Amino acid sequence: MALGAQVSDVLRMVVLEGMKPTLLGVVIGLVGALALGRVLASVLYGVSARDLATFGSVAVLTTAVGLLASVLPALRAARVDPMKTLRDE
Repeated sequence: MALGAQVSDVLRMVVLEGMKPTLLGVVIGLVGALALGRVLASVLYGVSARDLATFGSVAVLTTAVGLLASVLPALRAARVDPMKTLRDE
């Protein structure tokens, strides 16, 4: 912000950087769950190999938590006074 960035630029940058690992983890988790679903279905009674409602709800919940965990620090970073930060450094 001391070099001319707007508040929206700071918010966007921090949220995008926070969501990258979240979305990567969701994709890896879904692929792993689909791959291991057949193993669990063959071992456990009454477990579906591909319960799309569960997979979807867990993916949405995980993404929402990751978004919240990214937005809170982004708001804090956007409120920082650039002059105070430059003086402290």
